Amino acid sequence: MLEVKDVQAYYGTAHILEGTSLEVRDGEVLGLLGRNGMGKTTLVRTIAGIDPPQQHSGTITWQDEDITTLESFEIARRGIGYVPQGRRTFASLTVVENLEVIERKPREGALDVWNTERVFEFFPRLEERKSSFARTLSGGEQQMLAIGRALMTNPTLLLMDEPSEGLAPVILGAIRDTLASIKGSGLSILLVEQNLGLALSLCDRILLMSEHGHIVWEGTPEKLQNDEQAQHRYLGV
Repeated sequence: MLEVKDVQAYYGTAHILEGTSLEVRDGEVLGLLGRNGMGKTTLVRTIAGIDPPQQHSGTITWQDEDITTLESFEIARRGIGYVPQGRRTFASLTVVENLEVIERKPREGALDVWNTERVFEFFPRLEERKSSFARTLSGGEQQMLAIGRALMTNPTLLLMDEPSEGLAPVILGAIRDTLASIKGSGLSILLVEQNLGLALSLCDRILLMSEHGHIVWEGTPEKLQNDEQAQHRYLGV
């Protein structure tokens, strides 16, 4: 479905990704874990076509189409949704406006359709606060809104960058349950995470990233759970 091959990416002269390669398969949740500063966010931004970083070489293929040089809006139109680190909701817009401003019609033949009503089914709290400005929401509510906003693009693949960041345990549990339901709908997800427990509970397959974007470990959640050496070396657990 998505193939990233030998991608090199930079912020100015800083060489962040030195030949990163991975594949997200149809219908799977792929977890990408690693310590801070390894290049996880850079990779997600590169896939989504967000500048910076700048990609200097390598290829990104989506459903057999080379999207390496496409603009971010063109990539989004092809069915790749993006939940950025830090939520980045539109602070001066209401919850409903945040959702509707980015809404796209589902592609022809789509088996799943996302609209405001369906987002509210998954996040009842957002419906309760639908007329509130995004800047007045709690961190957990803003994360729900960021996820809902990405789903309003009716994606086939969802890129999620640290959705658990800064959340209280009770809110994290609600987000985890929602992501499990989304996973059950058949949507593919590339999940960048620091929370090992969340990744173990949601992912079908996990990759560990080390310095400069090198993928140094691959396996199932069960395999990682039993590999204490990999957890300690690459995650600091």
